[in-house]
Amino acid sequence: MSASTTTNAPAQVLRPDRKRHRLGYNVLALVTAALMAFPVYWLIVSSLRPNHEIRSYDQTLWPSSLTFDNFARAVKQDNFATAIQSSLIVSVTAVVGGMIIATLAALAIGRFRFFGRKALMMIMILVQMLPPTAMLIPIYLQLNALGGIDEYWGLIVVYLVSTLPFATIMIRGFVINIPVELEESAMVDGCTRMGAFRRVIFPLLAPGLAAASIFALVNAWNEYLFAYILINDNSKYTLNVWLMTFTTERGTDYGALMAASTLISIPVVIFFMIIQGKMATGLTSGAVKG
Repeated sequence: MSASTTTNAPAQVLRPDRKRHRLGYNVLALVTAALMAFPVYWLIVSSLRPNHEIRSYDQTLWPSSLTFDNFARAVKQDNFATAIQSSLIVSVTAVVGGMIIATLAALAIGRFRFFGRKALMMIMILVQMLPPTAMLIPIYLQLNALGGIDEYWGLIVVYLVSTLPFATIMIRGFVINIPVELEESAMVDGCTRMGAFRRVIFPLLAPGLAAASIFALVNAWNEYLFAYILINDNSKYTLNVWLMTFTTERGTDYGALMAASTLISIPVVIFFMIIQGKMATGLTSGAVKG
């Protein structure tokens, strides 16, 4: 009895400490979440404030009066429809094309042994470390020589290439965790190699594709610098460049700007909500091995 009491005593003493530690971690997590969510909250609240209240020095956490006038002005702004069209064309094409190429590259790197495979992986990791501004001038000169300035395809190529290293590395983590025997068994049962990929490999790669695609979409949808430099035609502005039109010689229409910023963030939020389950799985499962 004494030995049992001695053994259990430390556990009983540590339990209150563990509860306090857990409470502290929970409080810290809530504070961090609140700090991260506050800019989003302030964006939405500012889009609902009257302009005179936005310009006031006496700011409150909740507006004294709500108005949807800002959203009406944002939608009526010149080139709003064409900016949506441009962003959709560029983003969707870059994401779909990037996922196709990244999947093929990940399969090649994960399934086959060839000369320079490790060097290729190292180069992709190093490329991710380069700041985009360091590559701006060379990219501009190359696209200008190829006639890609003021063309959708020039911007699509930039976004597609910028997401390829990360997407390839992530999807490769899933490829090497899929046993080769599954693919071979499907081929023994009569599937072609493409049929085995479609029926066996692709469903297992879905979480990795979901995680990589949301990264590619956020990168293409929210990017500003390259879109501003490579597209000079007002009718081809993407949404982030189109936001500049709210600043004129007479000043900035902050209410409409906040409302427009809220509107253009909705598609990414919806896409994230649709695939968030697969994305969470992808971010954890793909990093287990390799």
